[in-house]
Amino acid sequence: MKISYNWLKQFIKTDWTSEQTSELLTDLGLEVEVVEKYQSIKGGLEGVVVGHVLTCEKHPDADRLKVTTVNIGLEAPVQIVCGAANVAAGQKVPVATIGTVLYDKEGTEFTIKKGKIRGQDSHGMICAEDELGLGTSHDGIMVLDENLVPGTPASEVFQIANDEVFEIGLTPNRADAMSHFGTARDLRAGMLQRGVNIELITPSVSNFRVDMRTLKIDVNVEEPALAPRYCGVTISGITVQESPNWLQDRLKAIGLTPKNNIVDVTNYVLHELGQPLHAFDAAKINGKVIVKTLPAGTKFTTLDDVERTLHAEDLMICDEKGPLCIAGVFGGKKSGVSEGTTAIFLESAYFDAVSVRKTAKRHQLNTDASFRFERGIDPTITEYALKRAALLIQEVAGGKITSDVVEVYPKKVEDFSVLLNFSHVSKIIGQEIPKDTIKKILVSLDIKVNSVSDTGLGLTIPAYRVDVQREIDVIEEILRVYGYNNIEFSKKFNATVANSPRTEDYKVQNVIASQLNSQGFHEMMANSLTTAAYAKLSTALKEEHNVTMLNPLSSDLSTMRQSLLFSALEAVSYNINRRNSDLKLFEFGKSYHKYLNGYEEHKHLTLSISGNRNKESWTTPQKGTDFFLLKGYVKAVLARLGIEKISNAPVQSDIFSEGTSICYNNDTLVEMGVVKKSILKHFGIKQDVYYADFNWDLVLKIITGKIKYTEIPKYPEVRRDLALLIDEKTTYESIFNLARQTEKTLLKDINLFDVYQGNKLPEGKKSYALSFTIQDNTKTLTDAQIDKIMSKLQQTFETELGASLR
Repeated sequence: MKISYNWLKQFIKTDWTSEQTSELLTDLGLEVEVVEKYQSIKGGLEGVVVGHVLTCEKHPDADRLKVTTVNIGLEAPVQIVCGAANVAAGQKVPVATIGTVLYDKEGTEFTIKKGKIRGQDSHGMICAEDELGLGTSHDGIMVLDENLVPGTPASEVFQIANDEVFEIGLTPNRADAMSHFGTARDLRAGMLQRGVNIELITPSVSNFRVDMRTLKIDVNVEEPALAPRYCGVTISGITVQESPNWLQDRLKAIGLTPKNNIVDVTNYVLHELGQPLHAFDAAKINGKVIVKTLPAGTKFTTLDDVERTLHAEDLMICDEKGPLCIAGVFGGKKSGVSEGTTAIFLESAYFDAVSVRKTAKRHQLNTDASFRFERGIDPTITEYALKRAALLIQEVAGGKITSDVVEVYPKKVEDFSVLLNFSHVSKIIGQEIPKDTIKKILVSLDIKVNSVSDTGLGLTIPAYRVDVQREIDVIEEILRVYGYNNIEFSKKFNATVANSPRTEDYKVQNVIASQLNSQGFHEMMANSLTTAAYAKLSTALKEEHNVTMLNPLSSDLSTMRQSLLFSALEAVSYNINRRNSDLKLFEFGKSYHKYLNGYEEHKHLTLSISGNRNKESWTTPQKGTDFFLLKGYVKAVLARLGIEKISNAPVQSDIFSEGTSICYNNDTLVEMGVVKKSILKHFGIKQDVYYADFNWDLVLKIITGKIKYTEIPKYPEVRRDLALLIDEKTTYESIFNLARQTEKTLLKDINLFDVYQGNKLPEGKKSYALSFTIQDNTKTLTDAQIDKIMSKLQQTFETELGASLR
C-alpha cells in the first residue's frame, strides 16, 4: 500500500520528517518498507531557470540556427545556439543550464553539456515544453510571462509537485488502515503516546446540499445480508474531462493512472477514506437500481471488455433490464462513465466481505475496491464518503446535486463489546502499564471506555476494527501503540530443560535425515496442495477420497495430496529439465484422505533415486541406479531404526512395474520398486525412477513400543536359489504365494534378487532369480530335508506356473 506524505499531512499537520514518521508507523505495525520521492515532472526541472533573450542573430554557418545571448541571472549573459523558429529577442524562456539532467518520452535521461554547434559556443538549451515534460508540443520553444525575473527556478514557475511516498507492507488484518485517513488515525494515536498532542482533521461535507430534485433513482436491495448498507445520489450537468493537476498528482504519487475527473474522484476518495465508490452513467440506468443475485450462467461484460459467466451467489447491481456492475468488485462496460456522460448515479455501499471475496476469486479479479471490501470497511462512513465525493465532483466537473441521498440501511451494523482485565494486560505484556495510560491509548484508537473498575474496563470497539473482537486483540492494540521498544526485559536468562524421549518424531526424523544426507540424498519439501487429476494415475487412489479446497487458488492447487509420489516426480522432472538428472531425494510429509468415517492424515518418508550413482569422472566408470541400490538404502534406514523383525511380500501398489514390500507383523512397512513408465510419461520423465514409501506412522509405533526379543536360533539357516524361466505375465506375487502354501513351516523368507528379459530368452518369457531361506528352530537341517523341500517347490512351480529351470 502506498501512502503520500503530502496527502497524509492533510489529516495531520506535522513537521516531522519522513524518516521520523516512517519509524513511528513501523513501530505501530504499519511497516514502512521504503520511502520513495515523487515529482510531478521527472527530475523536478532542477537546473532549469527563467532566461531573458537579450539578442538573437542568425547563425553565420547555418540557415536554421540562431545565436542568442541570454540573461539567466548570472553576472554575465551566456551564449546559446537555438534551432527553434520562434525564438526572438526580448522573450522570457526556460533555459536548461549546463549539467541539467532532462528526460525524453521514454524516461531516458540526457545531460546538457557545454558544446560547439557549427563553430559557435553554446552554454545551455532553450527548451520546448516536451523537452521539459510539461506537454507534448515541439512546435517551438516555450515563451514565458514577461514579468518573470531571470534566474528564477522553473520548478517555482510551473509549481512542480514534490512528495514522499511510503510503501507500507500492510498485514491483511489491518483493513482499518487501508487509506490515508486510516493511516493518519493510527499515526495520531502513536504521536499522542509520545507526547505530541495533535488534531486529526477530517474533510468537511457541510457544504453538501441538494440543488434540485429533478433526477431521483430509487434503490431496491433484495439481498440485505449481502449489502447491509447502500447509498446513492445523482449529479447532473457534469462535464467529463481531464482532472486538474492537483488531483492527477495525488493519484500518480501512489501509482494510479488518471482516467477522467469522475473516475479519478472515486479513486481519490477510495484511497483517502478507504470507502470504495462507483459512478454509473445515469442515462444508462433503466428504472430503478436493484441489488440482487442473478441465475447461474448469466452473461455479463465487465469494463475490461471480458464476458464473464455469473455464479448464483454473485451479488450484482442491476436495473430493471439487467446487470450493471459486479457489486464491490468491477463495473460493467455498458453502464460506465464516458466522455458523453452528463449525469451520474454515484454509489457508496457496505458489502459483505465474504461474498465479495468469493466473487473476486471466482472471476479472478483483484481491484482496489474488492481488496478493501474483502477485508472489511467502515460501515459508518458510507454516507459521509458519498457526500465527500459528490462535493469533489462538483469542484472538478461542475454539475448540481439533483436528488436526495437514497439510503437503504435496514439493520445497523453494531459495534463490538469487550471486557478488559488489567491483570491479563500485565500478564500478556510482561510489564505493568499504568491504567491511565491504557485508557488514553484506547481512547486515541476510537475505542470507547463504557465502564471502569479496579479490575478492568468495559469497552466498545468501533465496527470498522474487524480485527479487534477479543480481549487479546485489545491487549495487542495497547502494546503496539505503547511501543514494543518500551517494554523492559530482564537481564536474567531463564531456560527450561524438557525431558522428551529419544523416539520423539522430530528426533527420529533428524537421525534419518542426517543418515540419508550423508549418503548423498537431498531433502525436499513439496506443497501438500496438488491437482485432483493425479488420483487418476493409480487405481489405488480414488477421486472420492480427495480432500478438496473450497476456494482453491487454481486447479493445480485444489486438492490435498493422497500420495507423495507425484510431488517427488514433479521434483525429478523439474531437475531433469534443468540438466540435473542424477538424483537422490527424500521427503517427510503427509498424505490426506477423505473416507466415509471422516478425514485421515498419514505420515510418510519417501525416497526417490534416478540417473547415475556417481557424478561423471574419468576415474570412476558410470553406473546407473537400480532397484537393489534403493533396497540397500531402505534396509540401511530400517537398520538405523533398529527394526529387524521384517519379511518380504509382493507389492500391492500399481504404481510399480516391479517391486516388493517389507512387512512387520503382517503390516506393510515399506513399498518400493520401479515406477511405471506410463506414470513417468505423464511427467515427461524418460529415465527410470526408483521409489520407496515408508509408513512413518507405523515406524514410530514400532520404535516406541516396548522392546521385545526372542532367542537367536541355535541352528543355522540355509539359503537355496532357483532361476526360473516363466511366462511374461506371471507375477512375483503368484510365486510368493505358491511357495508359502507349499512349505508353511520351514520356509522363512523368499526374495527376488534378479529379473531378466532379453533376446536370449524365448518370446513371451522372462527369468526370475529367487532365494529361499530355510530354517528349523529345533535342529540342524540335513541335505536330504533341504533337497526335499526344494524339489517340492520346483515341482509346484512347474505344475502350477509352467516354470522351468534355467
